[in-house]
Amino acid sequence: MTVLRPIEAPFVACGPCGVAVRDRLKNLTAADEQVLRLVGAHLGALASGDLKRRCADGLEHDNRTWAARKRELTGLSSSRWAGAITKASHDQWALARRCQAAHIADLEAAIATIRHRLSLPVGEKGTRKAPGGYRSRREWHAKSRRLHALTDRLRREKADQQAGRVRIVRGGKRLARTRHHLDDAGLTEDEWRQKWQAGRWFLAADGESGKRYGNETIRITPDGEVSIRLPAPLAHLANAPHGRYILASRVTFAHRGTQWRDRIEANRAVAYRIHLDVDRGRWYITASWQIPPAPTIPMSAALAAGVIAVDTNADHLAAWRLDVHGNPIGNPRRFPYDLSGNADHRDAQVRHARTRLLHWAKTCGVKAIAIEDLDFATEKTREKHGRRKRFRHLISGMPTGRLRARLTAMAEATGIAIIAADPAYTSKWGAQHWQAPLTSKKRTATRHDAAAVAIGRRALGHPIRRRTAPPPAHRSDEHGHRTAQARPDARGRDGPRPRIPGPRTRSAPPGYGENAGDQNAQHRSERSTEHVQLMLSP
Repeated sequence: MTVLRPIEAPFVACGPCGVAVRDRLKNLTAADEQVLRLVGAHLGALASGDLKRRCADGLEHDNRTWAARKRELTGLSSSRWAGAITKASHDQWALARRCQAAHIADLEAAIATIRHRLSLPVGEKGTRKAPGGYRSRREWHAKSRRLHALTDRLRREKADQQAGRVRIVRGGKRLARTRHHLDDAGLTEDEWRQKWQAGRWFLAADGESGKRYGNETIRITPDGEVSIRLPAPLAHLANAPHGRYILASRVTFAHRGTQWRDRIEANRAVAYRIHLDVDRGRWYITASWQIPPAPTIPMSAALAAGVIAVDTNADHLAAWRLDVHGNPIGNPRRFPYDLSGNADHRDAQVRHARTRLLHWAKTCGVKAIAIEDLDFATEKTREKHGRRKRFRHLISGMPTGRLRARLTAMAEATGIAIIAADPAYTSKWGAQHWQAPLTSKKRTATRHDAAAVAIGRRALGHPIRRRTAPPPAHRSDEHGHRTAQARPDARGRDGPRPRIPGPRTRSAPPGYGENAGDQNAQHRSERSTEHVQLMLSP
């Protein structure tokens, strides 16, 4: 007997808690770019030194050491620049600690899998829930050596975790390693050097409510004028009073520009970050601020007009609209995307697919989109799937976490709720119970379309598996009437279904079939046993 894992109840995903918009700094003069480079390089050097001190403090860090670091940086920049640098260092150290804990969990899972497979005889087949033994003695020997290597690595990582040691590369470890493979990356040493320097600059300032336009360090006025408070060693470059430098560029923020303008006019905090895209040679500025989390609407209100169910795949989103009863409406929709290329291209592809999905949901009039609550963090390990390199690459490329986070943020602006459903057995049961019934001469339902229907029914609270026939030997004596649509204690479950006017019952006259469940109302030669017993009773 197969034991199914418990199915988690669907829930409405929480909305975003912050907003970030970006605009290009156009029409910068040569003097403006030179000032930005000098400020970024100076503050970047301070940020590198402060991050080194923060990592050296480790677990001994407290408010006293934080204040000492900020005090030293204030004389070399300003109090607000020092506060932004120390906060960024602390956040970066905390992120490295979380990544370290996740890496330790991956190592422990890999070691447990290898030990289990090494304990099995060579060539033993595995099951759906546990892998089998290795295929050959050669592979068994190679994995035994890898077990010792992973064990030593885990010991070092745990020692670093207990001591509070982390390893951080400002500018990115990947870019640092690219320095030794310039030919493979298609870069010259000068091009790499420009990327490396731009990645280590620091031009970010946190906002402060109550101050003029929400930020005293990097300030943008409602008409788009950008000014920067220069650090103390570079104050001689100022072209405005109070050590400020005004750029020749004007900023508008086409996306959410009204919200941003209302916020700065009320002197509410807005954080800014300036960075250089070396490949394009363009400067950009990003504005971000916090927003109060939107109240989560009840599940019943979100599903009042049905739901659009989405099945996430490696190259497309399979979607189907369902009514409140869990019945598919119309034809399925597919929103393709291409995940090849660099990260910016992949993100743009997924963003376009999300936009088309939201436009379709808005056109249909539904208020909810159901997606799977997927997490492949523990499913894409090398030790779990072994030689299935293509499968590991496939699930690693599926944008599950990013899709849900970005879709929730985009749906919040359109008033559409995102419902996360448990992904257990949706593909299997969808193909088993829904793919064939939804296939016709004019429509071919794929396995992904059927999985979308299963996801939507689970979000609506309906069972995925359809009515199954009882076994021939025991129709209703021992096992009862086997059905997935009504519980055994449901009243009237054996009665007739109500006839709802529609395409299939359009020709039925009023009142037709109302006595279908009454055996005595039929034209039969004998009375039912229940009716005879009722007539003989006193």
